[in-house]
Amino acid sequence: MCKKMICLISLVLPLVLFNSASAMIYWDAGGFDQLWSTAANWNPDSIPTKIDPVSIDDPDNTHCEIADGITAVCETLRVGNGGATTNLDISGGSLTATGAYIGVDNPSGHGILNMSGGLFSTGSLQLGWDGTGTLNMTGGIIQLSDDLVVPGLSGTGTVNLGGGTINASELRLTSESGSMNITTGTLILDGDDIETVQTFIDDGWITAYYGQGTLNLDYNVTNKGKTTLSATALLNPNPADGAIVAPGEVELSWTLLDPCEPGQPVTVDVYFTDDLQLLESFTDPAAIQIVNQQNVTSAIVQVQSKTQYYWAVDTYVGSAADPVLGPIFSFYVDNLPPRVDAGADIATWLQDGSRTGNLDATITEEEAYTVVWMVTSEPEKGAVVIENTSAEDTGITLTAVGKYVLQLVAFDGEYPGSDTVTINVYNDACEAAQSLPSYVPLVGDLNGDCKVDEADMALLEENWLKDNSLAEDWFLISG
Repeated sequence: MCKKMICLISLVLPLVLFNSASAMIYWDAGGFDQLWSTAANWNPDSIPTKIDPVSIDDPDNTHCEIADGITAVCETLRVGNGGATTNLDISGGSLTATGAYIGVDNPSGHGILNMSGGLFSTGSLQLGWDGTGTLNMTGGIIQLSDDLVVPGLSGTGTVNLGGGTINASELRLTSESGSMNITTGTLILDGDDIETVQTFIDDGWITAYYGQGTLNLDYNVTNKGKTTLSATALLNPNPADGAIVAPGEVELSWTLLDPCEPGQPVTVDVYFTDDLQLLESFTDPAAIQIVNQQNVTSAIVQVQSKTQYYWAVDTYVGSAADPVLGPIFSFYVDNLPPRVDAGADIATWLQDGSRTGNLDATITEEEAYTVVWMVTSEPEKGAVVIENTSAEDTGITLTAVGKYVLQLVAFDGEYPGSDTVTINVYNDACEAAQSLPSYVPLVGDLNGDCKVDEADMALLEENWLKDNSLAEDWFLISG
């Protein structure tokens, strides 16, 4: 396929690797673990600070890890600067840099950023300067104050956005050596970049599920003032790709492709496993096959908690010997947090200086759980009294006009779930009614007290036959 070259090279920010205020700190994996926070893993033996440029370029196939509880900082970050393949793995915690370059100045080098959680904040992120740069993202957040550039110069850059979110100023795919494939991840860009991103899509540089999905592109719809790009799998899998489901019995379901000849049955092979390697290598398909050339749209499987599962649907739309190979979907099995509904928001009013009522909540949870009501905000301290903070449904007394926000938290021993209810208290019933979006004043309610009565009649009589229309002069001088 001949792809149109987009001349953005001149717009790419220059690679800032030198003239640093501090000497380069190099990764040498000399410690007892692979953690960024271990001083012995660096040369010299010192954990990088925010003024230190960092280079992870040796040894070959090394993995520098940033996990939960680690707060990492540096000036500029280089991964894959030498002739080796080096990895930076971010599974939790945070990393902050002024700029990041993956696959830098050696054509035979390969820098890989593997991100499954945590937060990575930097200026620009450039994948593939002269070498090869790869981003494998399955979770977490990458927050860029500048651009995502793929590739940076003459190298090769690849983004595999399989989860998590990338926030960037702009996306620059500078040549056909740069590509992005999106499955369950999301790309969010500042402003309206619809035209630019659509060009990349039309040129085949951005794909969904490696061509077996649909890209969803919008401006100012999903995120206000932003361009948002995500993907939907071709077969509409359920559970959704990347979902979290409860343990036990799970129904896998999918949408069949249209047959080559209308009216002909479409059969499928379905493969299911908790070992991704078995599905990718496909050395023993019979061991993981749960459906064999059947005309079905679902299958039941049993799953265990704390386990990642993978599945794929191959579809026969023509020849029985030539299936359309489907993408690999995944979901994680875990105990789901309690689903909490603290009840509908309330507008009410004081009666003799206070107001009493009931909180009516609903919690959906299969396991045993505990609850607690908390006061998030109140118009004045002590203005709300909850009879029993450990009960789903309980009485409440309010003693001041204003806005109250109450939060109900349910805990099943592992995960919390929560919801809030807002209560607006007014001086009287009329003020409460007038606060509702559906309020329509009564015809004849001249004094705005929510009633049509003698007071309104008196106002009408007072102004009976009065006329404040303009005089007969053909113009009126104002001011």
